[in-house]
Amino acid sequence: MTSGERSATRHRRERMVELLGAGDISVHDLAAESDVSLSTVRRDLATLAALGRITRTYGGAVDHRAVERSWRDKEGEQRGEKDAIARTAAALVRPGDVVLLDAGTTVARLAHELRDRGDLTIVTNGLSTLVELADAEVEVVVLGGRLRRPNESLLGTRTDQALRRLTPDIAFLGVDGLDPRRGINCPDPEQAALKETMAGCARAAWVLADHSKLGGGGSGGAGFPYWAAMPGGTGLVSGAGERELAAFTDEGWPVCAAADGGPAPAGSARPHTS
Repeated sequence: MTSGERSATRHRRERMVELLGAGDISVHDLAAESDVSLSTVRRDLATLAALGRITRTYGGAVDHRAVERSWRDKEGEQRGEKDAIARTAAALVRPGDVVLLDAGTTVARLAHELRDRGDLTIVTNGLSTLVELADAEVEVVVLGGRLRRPNESLLGTRTDQALRRLTPDIAFLGVDGLDPRRGINCPDPEQAALKETMAGCARAAWVLADHSKLGGGGSGGAGFPYWAAMPGGTGLVSGAGERELAAFTDEGWPVCAAADGGPAPAGSARPHTS
C-alpha cells in the first residue's frame, strides 16, 4: 500500500467515525458515502472496533451511542460544568494527600486546579493529566503500562501492579457513563477492571461526571458493554440537576453538587471505601 493509499484509508475511517457519531448508519450507507465495497467497509469497521473507536452490533450495524471518542474530541464539551466539577473536587483534597487521578477530560481539569498545590503527590495514568502537570508545583508519579487509545490512558499488568502497591488518600475517576447501581460504563473489560482497582485501593474515591454522563453509557445513551462496579461509599461530583443526582443519593452515593459559582464548601465530607 502506497503512502497515498494509507492516507486515503485513514481519512475514510475517520469519516466513518464522524458519521457513526452523528447517528445510526448501516454498512450499506457507509459504503455509499465512501464509494467503496461492503467488504472494505467491514474491514474498516473491524479495524476501528479493534482500536476501541467503535462498538459493533449484530447484523453489521453500529450503535453510534457506543462510539468511543478521543479526549481531544471531548475536551471542548461541557467546559463550564467540568470546571465547576474540578473546583468542587479540588476542595476535597487535603494538604499532604497522595491523590490518584484517572484519565479523562474532567479529571484533567481537576489536575489544572491542583497544579499549584506543592504539598501534594499526584499519581496518574492519564496523558491529559500529565500535560497539565508537566511544569506544575506538585510531585507527580506516573503509572507505567500500555498506552490505550483513543482515551490516552495507561493500563495493563504494570499499571495494576503499581496500583496494588499504593494506598492513595483520595482517588478521582473519569467516566464515559455512570449508573447508580451498575457503576462506571466502559468500552472494554480491561479498562473496567482498572477503574475497579483504582477505586478499591484508595481510602476515598470520587467519580467526576458531567450531567451528560449520568443514567448509563456514554453521552447518556445505552453505552458500552462493560461495567466497573464501585465500592460502597464511592462519591459523585457532578453538575447535574437535583433529580438526576437523587438517583445516586437514593442508592447510597455521597454526592457533591458542583455549581458554576465556585468550589464546594470547606470541610466537605469524604467517603471512605475501606
